[in-house]
Amino acid sequence: MIQYPQIDPEIFRIGPLAIRWYGLMYLMGFISSMLLVRQQITKKRLVLEKDFVETLYSYLILGLLLGGRLGYVILYNPAYYIEHPLEIPAIWQGGMAFHGALAGTIIAGLLFCKKAGADMLLIADMISVTVPIGLGLGRIGNFINAELYGRVTDVPWAMIFPGEVLPRHPSQLYEFFLEGVVLFIILWVSRERVQKGTVTAMFLILYGIFRTVAEIFREPDVQIGYILGFLTMGQILSGIMILAGIGVYIAAWKPKQGR
Repeated sequence: MIQYPQIDPEIFRIGPLAIRWYGLMYLMGFISSMLLVRQQITKKRLVLEKDFVETLYSYLILGLLLGGRLGYVILYNPAYYIEHPLEIPAIWQGGMAFHGALAGTIIAGLLFCKKAGADMLLIADMISVTVPIGLGLGRIGNFINAELYGRVTDVPWAMIFPGEVLPRHPSQLYEFFLEGVVLFIILWVSRERVQKGTVTAMFLILYGIFRTVAEIFREPDVQIGYILGFLTMGQILSGIMILAGIGVYIAAWKPKQGR
């Protein structure tokens, strides 16, 4: 068994203001994504309106926050928030769902690209290839927060998380590796070699597969548990994500096949 490294979730505090590692990970993920999207736009010599990237990401951040929070409220803990509706906006108390955040960013991105007259699939590909960076950093933030940990196990690398008495899988690190490192490498290497829209499809399909695998080791949400006795909510939503990715892939390649 490996000793869980006790890391203070707060980097520093000034009065009531606390700077936390998890928030820093989000910030680093967005900055990295913006820089890489700007680099891809420059490389492709796309002519876009001034401040395109900055405005795009203001839409995406808003979509992520709204989608992530509403996704958690509706999919993971609706009973609690029906009784406590005033707590729905309290993002600082925790409770964000990745699949809801994904839906929110897709809607926000589509709205902005339509408004700006930009190629939606091309921009989606540029963004998709950078998303694993934020995902990986987010999982490191989960690990530091000692949250979303894995199921009880006796593997040699198991850890006892704060407040727990039994050793568990450090599933946050599994997700960091699969959803962050591996997914980024695959998408980044493939981005110049495939049909437009394929990178977005690959992201949806591969993330869905990696998340489904990771959920085997991750402790289900206590308020939901298993669905149908063996599935987690994350696996069900990831299955929908895989199907959506297959749909995007077919749509991206259909014009080429018809020529």
